[in-house]
Amino acid sequence: MQAWQVHQNGEPSEMMRLEDVERPVPGEGQVLLKVRAANINFPDALLCRGQYQIRPPLPFTPGVEICGETEDGRRVIANPALPYGGFAEYAIADAAAVLPAPEALDDAEAAALHIGYQTGWFGLHRRAGLEAGETLLVHAAAGGVGSAAVQLGKAAGATVIGVVGGSDKADVARELGCDVVIDRRAEDVIGAVKEATGGRGADVIYDPVGGAAYAQSAKVVAFEGRIVVVGFASGSIPSPALNHALVKNYSIMGLHWGLYNTKNPKLVLRCHEQLTELAARGAIKPLVSERVPLGGAAAAVQRVADGVTTGRVAVIPGLTEGGAA
Repeated sequence: MQAWQVHQNGEPSEMMRLEDVERPVPGEGQVLLKVRAANINFPDALLCRGQYQIRPPLPFTPGVEICGETEDGRRVIANPALPYGGFAEYAIADAAAVLPAPEALDDAEAAALHIGYQTGWFGLHRRAGLEAGETLLVHAAAGGVGSAAVQLGKAAGATVIGVVGGSDKADVARELGCDVVIDRRAEDVIGAVKEATGGRGADVIYDPVGGAAYAQSAKVVAFEGRIVVVGFASGSIPSPALNHALVKNYSIMGLHWGLYNTKNPKLVLRCHEQLTELAARGAIKPLVSERVPLGGAAAAVQRVADGVTTGRVAVIPGLTEGGAA
């Protein structure tokens, strides 16, 4: 079979090689999955660079989120068990963590439902307790993680402010349903949020960016607001001033979604059931901005790493260069 392999760490476009390899053999408690679609996540780039918290042995195949098909024909979504990731024709996954793919979504959309939407659901509901009528601010609202949070926030009845970088991403954020869109490249984020909220600030802030975005969050979070830290796509990890959190009376919440798979897996299943229901009634639908064939995976991972994509980019092994499946 064909699979992308990383033999040494570095930039995805330079270190990912498409090779002919043996089909992986599942171990005890694992299943073999034919990859129908693999969603590209920022951690895939970090894996290539050797900067992710998990460092699989070299060589490995990246691709941490897929829609696949079991040997008995079931369509499922899963996080592949590295080193046999999803940018390949076949992947391996832990049988206990395989979930049914929602019928309302196609393969690429289903592949994009798991990590981003689970993270959004746990961040907004389990951690921050977002309530209808509250104001939610989402950084990088047109990206893969941010777009999921926007849709989940709207489904929960929140007023959603989306912060983006560029006019094209602003258009995407509006299409996603943001009530207010702020282009950080052209506007003063702090001033714009205060104006949009009558000076009160945002009740919940969803931050997958870190760096300057976090600094802005601390200045616009409302009384008894909650800042949910879900990642550091900017590459800069902030050091929050706890005295500021004290005097302004807000909470800083970390979210490592992967821990729930081991600490409380029943919650992951419950979340998936709710996401499936939301998808069935059209309240959420992953924004897949691009579908590329297997041969285009390395370049696509690099684009995601460079922050120039919107929504999700899906790798489709059965897709031809001309776009036909």
